[in-house]
Amino acid sequence: MIPDPNSLYGPLDPAPDAGWSSAPPRMGFFTDTSVCIGCKACEVACKEWNGVPGSGLDLLGMSYDNTGALTANSWRHVAFIEQPRPAGRRTPPFAGTPTDGPVSAASAAVAAGTVERTGTDPGVPTGAPSAAARMAAGGTADVLGDPIAAGPGGTDDGGPGGGGPGPEFLGMPGTQPPGRGTGAEGRTDFRWLMMSDVCKHCTHAACLDVCPTGSLFRTEFGTVVVQEDICNGCGYCISACPYGVIDQRKDDGRAWKCTLCYDRLGAGMTPACAQACPTESIQYGPLDELRERAATRVATLHQRGVPEARLYGHDPNDGVGGDGAFFLLLDEPEVYGLPPDPIVTTRDLPKMWKRAGLAALAMAAATVAAFVGGSS
Repeated sequence: MIPDPNSLYGPLDPAPDAGWSSAPPRMGFFTDTSVCIGCKACEVACKEWNGVPGSGLDLLGMSYDNTGALTANSWRHVAFIEQPRPAGRRTPPFAGTPTDGPVSAASAAVAAGTVERTGTDPGVPTGAPSAAARMAAGGTADVLGDPIAAGPGGTDDGGPGGGGPGPEFLGMPGTQPPGRGTGAEGRTDFRWLMMSDVCKHCTHAACLDVCPTGSLFRTEFGTVVVQEDICNGCGYCISACPYGVIDQRKDDGRAWKCTLCYDRLGAGMTPACAQACPTESIQYGPLDELRERAATRVATLHQRGVPEARLYGHDPNDGVGGDGAFFLLLDEPEVYGLPPDPIVTTRDLPKMWKRAGLAALAMAAATVAAFVGGSS
C-alpha cells in the first residue's frame, strides 16, 4: 500500500496523523540565538533531569566549546562560533595590518609609548619596523615598512592620509581590553555567535519512518521520542536524520536523542533546558504561538539594524514540513553547522514504490514473454 503523500511531506499536524484523536496543541521550542550567552545551563539541566551521562571536558582545539556536537550523550549542544567579522557592522577586523585599513590615533599613541618587548612578529623579516613602530606611523606603512596605497574610498574614508580616526588596531587577536582607545565599539576583531542546538522534532521525521521496531514514536504533543527499551541498535534512524541529530552510544549501541522532556510535558511542566535558560533564549510553548512570537522578534531586529536576522525551520512548506524546534539565526545556516535546505529522506517513498512496481511488472512481462517464445 502506497502511503498518503501528505504523511511524507508538506504541512501537517503530526499528532492526529499518528492516531491521537484528542491531541493537545503541538508544543515545541523557539531558540533565539541573538540573546544566547553560551552559559550552557541548558546542557547541564538536560543532563541532570534526563540522567544523560557525561562525555568529558575535552579541548577541541578549534573552539571554546567543549561539547562539539549533538551526540547520544549530549542532547543539548551550545555551539560557539568565533567569526572574524565585526559585531554590529562596525569596524573591519585586523585594522592596521596589510589585510585592512589604518589604525586610530589613540592606538598609535599607545603603541608609540610601548618600550618593553612584547614578542616577535611571525613572518616579519629581520630589520623590519616593529609592530609598535608601524602603529605609531599611523597606519601609513605596511608590515615591511612600505607605504600603503589608499583604498577605494580615497582619503575621505579614514584611509591613509585621511582626516578620519580610522578603525582601532587590536592585534590578532585583540591586544587591548574593550574600551581602550576609541571606546568599546573599537573592539571588533571578531564576534561570537552562540546557538543551543537540539533535536528538531520534525513534522515529517525520517528517523521515525525508518525505525523497524517502533522504538521511535510520535507523542500527543507532536514530538518524537525514542523508547530505549525497544531500540535494537540497527542504526537506520541515524542515517535517515537530515540534521545528523540522533546518535548511538558506544557501550550499548542504542539510539538516543532529545525527548523534549516528554515526562515533564505530561505533568504540565516546562522542559528542563527552557526552565534553566537565564536569558529566555530557549522558549517553550504551543508551536503556533512561538512562530508568531518569532516573526515579531525578527521584525524588531530588522528595525534595530540587524538585517541578517532570519528564522530557520519555521516554514511548514520546507523539506521537512517545518520543525518542532526552530531557531532565529544571525547568519547563514551553514555558519551554525545546519543544512541550508533539509529534506526528509523518506519523502520520495511513493515514487520509489511506484517505480519498483513498474519494474516488477516489466520483469514479469519479460519472463512470460520468454516462456511463451521458448515453448513456441
